[in-house]
Amino acid sequence: QVQLVESGGGLVQAGGSLSVSCAATGNIFIMSTMGWFRQAPGKERELVAAIKWGVGTTYYADSVKGRFTISKDNAKNTVNLQMNSLKPEDTAVYYCAARLAYSGTLFYTGASDYRYWGQGTQVTVSS
Repeated sequence: QVQLVESGGGLVQAGGSLSVSCAATGNIFIMSTMGWFRQAPGKERELVAAIKWGVGTTYYADSVKGRFTISKDNAKNTVNLQMNSLKPEDTAVYYCAARLAYSGTLFYTGASDYRYWGQGTQVTVSS
């Protein structure tokens, strides 16, 4: 079992920055990949960034490349998502997720590929 708790988020004007953090507890040693998904009203949940828990390799969706940065702190068992140059279309509920199955250098991007989820945190970008 892995428990994930997000924090951060909030309201920011377009062009601003926000960060969200995810604290993992439980059997964290079994995690292979941590990801940040987002879901806007009426849209499917999409992966925006992910990081391999061991080696730190990262993945970014094209829509956030160059603006978002995912990082991890193995000592604190946290994964952070720094979001810069935010746009109104970044508005969504952001979820932290953990994938257990080892996948080498591959990043799985579907929500069904991740087993554990946090409760989500709202990020709102005003125009």
